[in-house]
Amino acid sequence: MADFPVSLKSLQLVTLPSCLFFLTNLFLLFPPGKPNLEDIKVVGPGESILALVGEEVEFSCHLSPYLDAEHMEILWFRSRASDVVHLYQERQELSSRQMAEFQNRTKLIKDEIRDGSVILQLHSVIPSDEGPYGCRFISSDFTGEVIWQLEVAGLGSDPHISLEGFKEGGIHLRCSSNGWYPKPKIQWRDHQGQCLPPESEAIIQEAQGLFSLETSVVFREGAHSNVSCSIQNPLLVQKKEFVVQIADVFLPRTSPWKGAFLGTLAVLPLLLALLMIMVLYFFQKQRRTQEKLKKLAEKEKGKLTAELGKLQTELDWRRAEGQAEWRAAQRYAVDVTLDPASAHPSLVVSEDCKSVSSRAEATSLAAGNPQMFLEQTCVLSQERFSAGRHYWEVHVGRRSRWFLGACLAEVPRAGPARLSPAAGYWVMGLWNGCEYFVLDPHRIALTLRVPPRRVGVFLDCEAGKLSFFNVSDGSHIFTFTDTFSGPLCAYFRPRAHDGSEHTDPLTICQLPVKGTCILEEDDSDTWLQPYEPSDLTLGLW
Repeated sequence: MADFPVSLKSLQLVTLPSCLFFLTNLFLLFPPGKPNLEDIKVVGPGESILALVGEEVEFSCHLSPYLDAEHMEILWFRSRASDVVHLYQERQELSSRQMAEFQNRTKLIKDEIRDGSVILQLHSVIPSDEGPYGCRFISSDFTGEVIWQLEVAGLGSDPHISLEGFKEGGIHLRCSSNGWYPKPKIQWRDHQGQCLPPESEAIIQEAQGLFSLETSVVFREGAHSNVSCSIQNPLLVQKKEFVVQIADVFLPRTSPWKGAFLGTLAVLPLLLALLMIMVLYFFQKQRRTQEKLKKLAEKEKGKLTAELGKLQTELDWRRAEGQAEWRAAQRYAVDVTLDPASAHPSLVVSEDCKSVSSRAEATSLAAGNPQMFLEQTCVLSQERFSAGRHYWEVHVGRRSRWFLGACLAEVPRAGPARLSPAAGYWVMGLWNGCEYFVLDPHRIALTLRVPPRRVGVFLDCEAGKLSFFNVSDGSHIFTFTDTFSGPLCAYFRPRAHDGSEHTDPLTICQLPVKGTCILEEDDSDTWLQPYEPSDLTLGLW
């Protein structure tokens, strides 16, 4: 856009007709009007959302670019439009057309409906809620919708192992648990970690859709051996395990009573009478011991219940606090694009500069060029941030290896520098699909309740903070606090493919951009500068 230099002296000489002529030309150059309806899109929560049984999940939908949706019809449906999950019509919510299974389980948040953004909360998630969902905006001159997939997972109860007696020269053990979804995997192991073949295994899906299981094994190992029963949820990549130790004296082949009985057949009646007395004494003693243990267990259970209640209260408070931080960060959403000039040769950047993935031939390229081992396989954003607050979201899907965050625009390219704040990197990552961590400056493992399919990144330049959020459940993950010595770029590193079946690219999500042009302390535009590829250097970690 052309610049129009204006001075105070020249303003004093401008006449009224000249001002009117200037304003007329200004309106001709920038005519006011509504967005082109052909360019309006409905943006949903992503390709898939993961929810836990018994908890709540949010379906967020908005129009891009902004358009007032207060007088529109907004329909949330499942699979098809006739399966109504929630309906907003004529500025009110109509529950009469709602499917029976969603009655009294939905809540509409429409605080930002004038900006075309609404959120539907679904409470008390159950396994039957799993499947495709959609959101549709309807007006007299516009209709648009978006579809996504809801995945449901349930982590069942701790395994319970019981001793069933002796069988086929060994000890018969039984393991049971319930409350799992989807269908879990069961495994018996000995003290050396070797798998034990089960004698029986039954997995039953109950009326509520959850799975209960029961399995047994006959154990014949030596003295003081450990036996474990582990149950794994295939969707959450989490498992629960119970270990029991069995002394050799309980195995039938080592029982001293058998040898004594065979050696004293001549005095069998006397031995039987003595045995009955000892059995009665043993059972009485065992009953008294069990009563004491039961009272002690009830007392410990009461203490544990109280402690769990306190922990749950603190967990709910922290979760609500993290969701409040995440919602506040979303107000500073910016449009982030990838810079192909900064991409490593083994990476592929999409035409719209919104996605990046690893080439299949990355290994062969590196073998022909050893220098590639000394460079980070990453790509940076075209934007540079040196002031203000900025928020963006990245869809990571089920990819098993990735790094996200920000780095200094002037960070050295080559060398074995680790991805730590001391080296100019502030990132979090996932390794082999199960270990989330950050380097601050040493490796810090992160424990997440729900694996994120979508990660939010919030940068506050003045406060020196870079925060990460799990968009799948709205929780806070981690915050770096540091002093940034220069402009920052968004950092994306999909990592080489590890052979897993999920090869999702890292994709920058489309968000309603609200705070792009608002600077709190500085009206200059130095926070968003042209990107210079020659200034970037990447390190290997």
